[in-house]
Amino acid sequence: MTIHSVVIQKLLSTNAHLGRRVAADHFKAYTYGIRNGMAIIDSDKTLISLRSACAFIGALARQNARFMFVNTNPLFDEIFDQMTKKIELYNPNQHSLWRTGGFLTNSRSPKKFRSRNKKLCFAPPQPPDCVVILDTERKSSVVLEADKLQIPVVALVDSTIPLDIYKRIAYPVPANDSAQFVYLFCNLITKTFLLERKRSGGTPKEALPSAADISKIENSEEVKRIEESGNTGLVNGGLLVVPYGSLTPISGDRAEIKDLLDKLVVLKFNGALGKEMGFDGPKSAIEVCKGLTILDLIVNQIESLNSKYGCNVPLLLMNSVKTDDDTVKVLEKYPMSNIVMLKSFERQTSENELTGSEDDSVFLSLMKGGTLDTLLTEGKEYILVVGSDNVAAVIDPKILNHLIQNKIEYCMEVSQSPFFSMGSGILHQQKFQLADIARNYVPQSTDKFQLIDTRSLWLNLRATKRLVDTDALKLENYFVTKGRETAASSQKQGFDCAIGINVPESRFVPINATSDLLLPQSDLYTYNDGVLVRNPARRNPLNPSIDLGPEFGTVRDFLSRFRSIPSIVELDSLKVAGDVSFGADITLKGRVNIVAKPGMKLKIPDGVVLHDKDIRDPMDI
Repeated sequence: MTIHSVVIQKLLSTNAHLGRRVAADHFKAYTYGIRNGMAIIDSDKTLISLRSACAFIGALARQNARFMFVNTNPLFDEIFDQMTKKIELYNPNQHSLWRTGGFLTNSRSPKKFRSRNKKLCFAPPQPPDCVVILDTERKSSVVLEADKLQIPVVALVDSTIPLDIYKRIAYPVPANDSAQFVYLFCNLITKTFLLERKRSGGTPKEALPSAADISKIENSEEVKRIEESGNTGLVNGGLLVVPYGSLTPISGDRAEIKDLLDKLVVLKFNGALGKEMGFDGPKSAIEVCKGLTILDLIVNQIESLNSKYGCNVPLLLMNSVKTDDDTVKVLEKYPMSNIVMLKSFERQTSENELTGSEDDSVFLSLMKGGTLDTLLTEGKEYILVVGSDNVAAVIDPKILNHLIQNKIEYCMEVSQSPFFSMGSGILHQQKFQLADIARNYVPQSTDKFQLIDTRSLWLNLRATKRLVDTDALKLENYFVTKGRETAASSQKQGFDCAIGINVPESRFVPINATSDLLLPQSDLYTYNDGVLVRNPARRNPLNPSIDLGPEFGTVRDFLSRFRSIPSIVELDSLKVAGDVSFGADITLKGRVNIVAKPGMKLKIPDGVVLHDKDIRDPMDI
C-alpha cells in the first residue's frame, strides 16, 4: 500500500470526510458525493488543502511571524496546550505566539479585547501575521475582522460554512472538526514549526511535512484521545472500564432505536464442538432453555429486534468445517435471508503448536472473504462479535448508542469475577491492566483476576477496515497458545479509542461443561425473545457456583440424573460428587454439598428442601 493510501486511511479514521449536511454550491468543489443527506468530503482535497496550509504556515514561521490561534471549544484546550508546549513558542513575556479563548473586538487593532464593557490589552501593538481558527462557524466574527485588517486566515471549514465567511478565508481546510482531526491538524502545525527550526541554520526551504510525516503522527508519545464524553478513551498500558449503569439511557422512540440497530451486524462464533460434554455435534446445538439451543437463542433475539423495530440486523455465523452441516440442519426452521454462513480461518496444528483465537478468525475471515467491504457498502457501522459459549449475551442498543455518540472503535464487555465482586465492585470508571482480565472463564482461577472477558466484542467496521488494509493488526503475531488464561486483546492496540464496559454478571452465562447447564435450565433464568432474563427474586447479584462430578460429565448423563431441574434461586453453591441423582420439585438454598461414598447410590427424593446441607448419607437428608 502506498504512503498516500495510508494517509487517506488516517484521514478517514478521524471522520474528516463526514460533512454535516448537503453542501452549498461554494463547498461542492470539496465534496465526493452525498450519502443519507450528508455531504462526503473528498479526502484527497482535504489532504491537498492541509499541505497548502502547512506550507503557508511554514513560510511565515521562517520569518518569525506572529500567529494567533483562536479557539473557544473546551474539547480542544488540551490539544492546544500540548501543541504550544511542544513548539515552545507560547511565551507570555515575548508574546511571540498568541493564544486566546475569546473573540477579537471591532476595535481598530487586534491588540484589544473586549470583556463585557471593559477593554483589556493582552498582546503587543502589532497585529498577528496569521490567524488560525478551528471552530470557524462560531468564530465568524474573527474572520470578518481579520479580513478587514487584511490578515490571512487558516481555518477548518465544513459543509455548513456560509459563503460570506468562506470567501474571506485564505487557506480553508475542508474537514469535519472532530477532536480526532483537530489533533491531527495541530500535530501537522507542530511538525511544521519543528522542521523550520531544524532548517533555520541553513538555506530556508519550504517547511512542508511529507505524507510520511502525517502517517507517523499516531506514534507520538503525547497522543491522547480527546472525546466528547469524559468517560471514554484509551489509557496508556491498560483499558478504561466503564460501569454499565453509567451509560446514558436511550429514548424509547422506536424510530431512533431502529436507526441505531440498522447500523449493526452481529457475528456469532459457531465453530466449537460439544465433544467435551459428550455431545456429538456443534456446541450451539445443545438445548439450554425450554427446548431451545444456544443457536436458537441468538436467532430469536435478532428476529425479535427486527420484527419489533422494523430494522435489519443480519446474523453472520462463523462455522468451521465440522459444524457447518449440522448448523444448517438446526436453522432449517428459520428463514435464511438474514443469516449468512461464513467459514472461519482454520490452521492445521498439532497438540503443541499454536492455534488462532476466535478474535483472530474474525479479522482473517473478514479480510479474506470481502465481507467487510460488503457490510460497509450496506451502511453498517458496528459489528457485535459474540463468543461461542456465552448464552446470555445481549444485543443492547444502549451500548451501541454509547459507542456511536463517543466514536469508540473497540469495546470489550467484561464481568466482575466472583472474587472481585466480594469487594467494593466497580462503581465508577476505572483503569485495568489486561493482566487483570481473564480471557477464558476458569472457576478455579477467578481469584487471580478482577474481571472476566465475556467474549462479547463491539468493533467499528470502518476502523477495522483501516487496520486490515494497512496490515496494522499484524495477525500473524496474534496466535496464542492453547489454555492461555489472560485476556489476549492484542487487537485493542491497533484501535484509536478502546474501552471496556462492565456488564451485569447475569449477562455472562458460559457453557463450558454440563455443570453450566444447570443455570439456564433452572428457575434462575427465564426466556424472553431470545434473551435470558435473571429471576428478580434472586437477591444475590452473583450466580450460584455449580460443581458437578464426572458422573454428570456428558449431556446425556446430566439429563438422566435430574428428574426435573431443582429450584436454585436462593442457592449460593452446589457441589456434587459420586453416584447422585435428583428427584422432582427439589429446592436448593445456601451452600449444599452432596457426596456419595464409593459404591453408594444416593438419590435426593422428590419435593425436599436442602438449605445449607452437607449430605453424605441418606440419613443426612
